[in-house]
Amino acid sequence: MLTFYGKSFESRLMLGTARYPSPEHVRNAVLKSGAEIVTVSLRRESVGGDKAGHAFWELIKALEVTVLPNTAGCHTAREAIKTAEMAREVFGTPWIKLEVIGDNETLQPDVFGLLEAARELSAQGFEVFPYTTDDQVVAGRLIEAGCRVLMPWGAPIGTGKGLNNPFALKLLRQTFPEIPLVVDAGIGAPSQAAQAMEWGYDAILLNTAVATAGDPPAMAEAFALAIRAGRTAFLSGLMTETDLAVPSTPVFGTPFSPFAG
Repeated sequence: MLTFYGKSFESRLMLGTARYPSPEHVRNAVLKSGAEIVTVSLRRESVGGDKAGHAFWELIKALEVTVLPNTAGCHTAREAIKTAEMAREVFGTPWIKLEVIGDNETLQPDVFGLLEAARELSAQGFEVFPYTTDDQVVAGRLIEAGCRVLMPWGAPIGTGKGLNNPFALKLLRQTFPEIPLVVDAGIGAPSQAAQAMEWGYDAILLNTAVATAGDPPAMAEAFALAIRAGRTAFLSGLMTETDLAVPSTPVFGTPFSPFAG
């Protein structure tokens, strides 16, 4: 079971809800994937004002999934904190995916603003899911600030480049074995998601790779299968890599002919 802040889930795939061709594609992707957690941006989706926003919110509620609001688009700690406070009122949850963007080209997190916002929001009783880099020191500081989940990027948001820094991501997993780690951003193919799960990551958060696929529901299902395969492989124990070939059939006891040679 996957557990975040005392709440358990069967699925290890989390889905974003932006950039889909239609709300119906969102609905079908969630259903096909079996995802139990979806992210929703307060800035991107109006849930109480216009008719389209209300219809979208009704669709999400009908799916009976857990909503993880995010602070997408925020560039300062103060802006992110204010957005989180509004999201808690609108969505009725202490959960918040905390994003503080420091660079407009790469959408890399501003780790200084992220830490500032994480400390204050944790003090206010929020249960924070920080979108962060793969930096080990920053991860430790976020945990000290009260975060009980970390969401390191695999690559810049929407690039589909996968797991850019395997060393750092593996080190992060080894350093914080008790903290749930979710690869968030950069995953473009099911094989990349499976690899992260084979390394021991706890879950994958996707948006662009599913939303912009030719068939979003089918792609969501493909990712769900890959994530399950990767998790099963991790739990089963992957074989050890070697530099030399190791025969699968032992040569000891192999019949031979005395006339050979």
